[in-house]
Amino acid sequence: MGKTIIRVPATAANLGPGIDSIGAALHLYLTVIIEEKTENWRVNHALGTDIPRDEHNLMVQTALKVNPKLTPHQLTVMSDIPVSRGLGSSTSALIAGIKIANELGEMDLSIADQLNWAVKLGGALDNVAPALLGQAAVATVDAAGQADALQLPLPNLSALVFIPAQTLLANKSRAALPKQVSFKKAVHASGVANVLVAAVLENKWDLAAKMIERDEFHEQARSQLVPELKLIRETAHDLGISGTYLSGAGPTVVTLGSQAKLTLLRNKLTTHDLPGSLRIIPLDEHGATVLTDA
Repeated sequence: MGKTIIRVPATAANLGPGIDSIGAALHLYLTVIIEEKTENWRVNHALGTDIPRDEHNLMVQTALKVNPKLTPHQLTVMSDIPVSRGLGSSTSALIAGIKIANELGEMDLSIADQLNWAVKLGGALDNVAPALLGQAAVATVDAAGQADALQLPLPNLSALVFIPAQTLLANKSRAALPKQVSFKKAVHASGVANVLVAAVLENKWDLAAKMIERDEFHEQARSQLVPELKLIRETAHDLGISGTYLSGAGPTVVTLGSQAKLTLLRNKLTTHDLPGSLRIIPLDEHGATVLTDA
């Protein structure tokens, strides 16, 4: 039996006003190679001592929840995705686990099935949908826990990603959120998200980029925890660039745009000596993939 290679992209979730529903996939990957059968699960990686190398690994635990009858295998794991930076590192492991179960268990799960498993196992919609579908994706879930998602085809864009050197604790980020918003504000904020989706589908990126910056659900509350957001957005505006937002719960800040414009923005931002790294990353087009080397 040959090796099976699973590749899952990073994700930039909470795309503008699309909190918990819209995200984009980035050209950074978690790669898992399924190798030979073993007596016990073995997960080879160089990702640090905090990540288990046995059946306690998140990918293995996920795979066994999807299919408890799986035979143990050796897995080799590599990842370009920064941990705890709002780029979906946990989501990539979750999706990889579902893919492992699908392959080893010969389950023939559809993408819709995999999406529902991801939601059932606690994955955030705005991460799992783009991770599975690629590009950008919009998703929702009903009262019974069934998810629906559609890919949003984006123009030829890249992302300038500012990744702070320090993490942002998830509980601290959640605590910053408002406990409730007024009906009037919720209606207005939902309208912004609706126009964002419509503008992307109509290939009107200039309008979509403006809508990305008009979130009223979470970004204002969390911006105090990520002061770089304001600086990056204002610097981008000085160059005529819109489309900057806080990825997930933070602390990563993403600006979407053309490679040429983002290069100008990165050069300008380097003069501010921001406490982190600035990377221009293409968007992923295909979502999670599986390649079998027979």
